[in-house]
Amino acid sequence: MEERMDLTLFSEKIERLKGQIAHIIVGQEMAVDMVLTSMLADGHVLIEGVPGVAKTLLARLIARLVDARFSRVQFTPDLMPSDVLGTTVFNMKTGEFDFHQGPVFSDIVLVDEINRAPAKTQAALFEVMEERQVTIDGTTHPMGAVFTILATQNPVEQEGTYKLPEAQLDRFLMKITMGYPSLDEEVAILERHHDRVSFVKLNDVEPVLSLEELLQLRGMLQSVVVETSLLRYMAQIVQQTRSSRAVFLGASPRATVAIMQTSKAHALLAGRDFVAPDDIKAVAPFVLNHRLVLTAEAEMEGYTPLKVAQRLIEKVEVPK
Repeated sequence: MEERMDLTLFSEKIERLKGQIAHIIVGQEMAVDMVLTSMLADGHVLIEGVPGVAKTLLARLIARLVDARFSRVQFTPDLMPSDVLGTTVFNMKTGEFDFHQGPVFSDIVLVDEINRAPAKTQAALFEVMEERQVTIDGTTHPMGAVFTILATQNPVEQEGTYKLPEAQLDRFLMKITMGYPSLDEEVAILERHHDRVSFVKLNDVEPVLSLEELLQLRGMLQSVVVETSLLRYMAQIVQQTRSSRAVFLGASPRATVAIMQTSKAHALLAGRDFVAPDDIKAVAPFVLNHRLVLTAEAEMEGYTPLKVAQRLIEKVEVPK
């Protein structure tokens, strides 16, 4: 009973969080929900979309609403791994090498346009994303407890972009696509820009969640109940990706664990201490989206990994 009272308390915080986001970003409710779900499940998020659909704004805003250290790295073709991770510099006074931390040493790191940097720089994130630590010149530097990467990328078809390697994609808990706004949403955006009175500046936004509260919320995931039948349901969904004719490379067991963690986080955000089938259906497409490699035939027929994931989920019978 006591735990449910805590859930109610944090549900109010989450509603305030969503309310603040809605004041600045019009629409994109699904993207907002999934980014919050990923952060609560202690995972990194990849946000894809064409330029100008508020990818960077969403990442910066969420970082602002959590009272945490924030840094931003703009990935470019000439960016070096040391520009991200840091480097050792010889100190003339002490006669020793000092380590100068890179921008990755923060609680929430916005990696903007991650697929504009070459493979060498992208690979620099492998260790820090998976093991939450950086090894420079044989010395290991651990990250903070809240360390989260929010990365944005433009569609791969665009000029000047590099495809992320599968190993790196797998380290993102979720991949979310932000599309164009609807007509009504675009009109609302124009009205806000036209009437500057109702336009809220990012610098005026006050944090809603403290680091301690975010860590407490993450700790609550262990108390969220998942029935055995639902665990089997998750495993069956992932098994479908390995037997589908449209999929060349299916999802790994890491994806199954990711579905479980994000389902629990999704339930918690809804104010529940148990997972329902709808939680799994909501998060699974975005967990599988970037982990599936389609066959050439499926791609030629116009299928996308997200569409294939949604179809495969529909094939699995929902537990009663």
